[in-house]
Amino acid sequence: MISRPCRVVVGLTMILALAAGREAGAGAPTDQLRAQIDKVLKTVEDPELKKPGKANERREAVRRIAADTFDFTEMSKRALARHWQARTPAERDEFVKLFTDLLERAYVSRIESFGGEQIAYNGDSIEGDAALVRTKIITKQGTDIPVDYRMLKRNDRWLAYDVVIEGVGLINNYRTQFNKIIQTSSYQALVDRMKNKQNELLQDGKKT
Repeated sequence: MISRPCRVVVGLTMILALAAGREAGAGAPTDQLRAQIDKVLKTVEDPELKKPGKANERREAVRRIAADTFDFTEMSKRALARHWQARTPAERDEFVKLFTDLLERAYVSRIESFGGEQIAYNGDSIEGDAALVRTKIITKQGTDIPVDYRMLKRNDRWLAYDVVIEGVGLINNYRTQFNKIIQTSSYQALVDRMKNKQNELLQDGKKT
């Protein structure tokens, strides 16, 4: 269901959670993002969680951090765009759970294949309850990849709802694909595809 460009965006996005640089941030959004990244680093580097038989426990720990870093409801709403309004409360709840599961599994997958990239923080800009945190990935070959986190303030927390890598937005990619499926088939067809993907990932997880 997910195209190659979107998989690339997801992959690079999730790498960010493993590559914490130490440049000073400009404000609360950067500071909070850095704090979450530090939590992920401690989790994946925990000797206890690296032991045989601890894979599921480690993955669940990382997923809990992701849930505290990203606003999955906002991401779901923006990914469905105009189709969100037509959904019933039950349909919205179901979609948020499915989309969250797919994103979190992609997040964990990238963490487990981390290859030593680094991330530099280049400051943030804030307008009301919205913020943009600018970062860049520094690959092992020395190439810089610009990455922007779009964030919203929820009470006293800043949560990410989109990531833009070299001008390509994660949510825009999903929105394009979801809209195409709904337009050419139906909303239920989209949900069915997401459930099938979820089942595939569950089966793959049982093999590891």
